[in-house]
Amino acid sequence: MASRSGPLNDDEVISETSKMVAFIKQEAQEKAREIKVKADEEFSVEKAKLVRQETAAIDASFEKKRKGAETSIKIEHSTATNRARLRILAAREQHLHTLFEEARKQVVLIAQQDEKKYGELLEGLILEGLLRFLEPDVLVTCRPSDVSACEAASKRASEKYSQISGRSATIKVDGSLPKDNAGGIALSAGSGGRITIHNTLDERLTLLEDSMLPEIRTDLFGKSENRKFYT
Repeated sequence: MASRSGPLNDDEVISETSKMVAFIKQEAQEKAREIKVKADEEFSVEKAKLVRQETAAIDASFEKKRKGAETSIKIEHSTATNRARLRILAAREQHLHTLFEEARKQVVLIAQQDEKKYGELLEGLILEGLLRFLEPDVLVTCRPSDVSACEAASKRASEKYSQISGRSATIKVDGSLPKDNAGGIALSAGSGGRITIHNTLDERLTLLEDSMLPEIRTDLFGKSENRKFYT
């Protein structure tokens, strides 16, 4: 194609200008599409990143709340279990207390309702003390209401003591035990009464409670699930 010399006329200028404008416009549109595609890709990547971050944060928050709820449930369950256990233990202790109180009432009735049986009991308690003391002078202390019965029981116990040990003992009876005592006696001997034996029914019942308590618990409530060793 031969080159043209000379300036362009108006129509040619307009045509060339239109071509340039169309070229620039096409380039701009392609660049805009590239920018939009890149922006969409970056948006998608950033969106996915934010979604993952928010999802992880929500999951972490939910897991924390779930663990907190589980811990609260466990604590409440443990607290409720302990409260129930304490109520059971308190009820058992109250039952045992009632049982021992009833036993004490029955012991008191021995002295009130059967003088012969009670006299034999006093005799046995005094004789037991004499054989443990092996002392010539013994003080027997009883309730004021039991002085006569103790004097008679002391005489019989002294005779049996002599037969068994070949020794003799002088027994003095003193009625200074509290009136509300269940009965029985206390014995003392030696210089200044330094050797003592408490053979009151209250004391014997207390000793029986202490020694029999484990067996009584087992009989009433069964073996403890928490106890691993037994003597």
